[in-house]
Amino acid sequence: MIVLRTMRYPSRPEGRGFSRKMMNPNPENLVWIDLEMTGLDPQSDYIIEIATIVTDKELNVLAEGPVIAIHQTEEILSRMDDWNRTTHGRSGLVERVKMSLYNEVEAEEETLRFLRQYVPPRASPMCGNSICQDRRFLFRCMPDLEAFFHYRNLDVSTLKELARRWAPGVLNSLSKDATHQALQDIRDSITELRHYREHMLKV
Repeated sequence: MIVLRTMRYPSRPEGRGFSRKMMNPNPENLVWIDLEMTGLDPQSDYIIEIATIVTDKELNVLAEGPVIAIHQTEEILSRMDDWNRTTHGRSGLVERVKMSLYNEVEAEEETLRFLRQYVPPRASPMCGNSICQDRRFLFRCMPDLEAFFHYRNLDVSTLKELARRWAPGVLNSLSKDATHQALQDIRDSITELRHYREHMLKV
């Protein structure tokens, strides 16, 4: 896939967005999102990374959005459990969060600027894996972004659970290692849905 790099923000190295070209917003396009958080409690934990991808209805990638680490205080980061501290420390995300110049509002605004090029408001379901959890965090921390989506979700984990019960061979033939890096996790979710469409869904 050949893409054109959009404007760089030298003082904000986290805000790297990639786009092929400006397009007319299409209500058939799908918005994929993934968040990394300090934990799983949407009432007390915080978002530390956000990424988005837009595909057409056939799951062809149209554009990859900005990948943004969101600054959080040392006090908030210190409350992470061992799993999160180890996982996000090993990936380099913790250090990126400490160095980031983005807060939640700025990350939300930049993500919305990107999405509005491709999708009108309240048209796309929220797409991803276990996406209800991401939606809970967005409702509290980025309400304007949450409201940009249709109220429906396109959750790939639904098909994963059905495959586990109805077609375990399909599930076992899919190789997927969660990186817990937002952009790569979205790419993996899109690949996973393509796999189920090819091998399990009669379409």
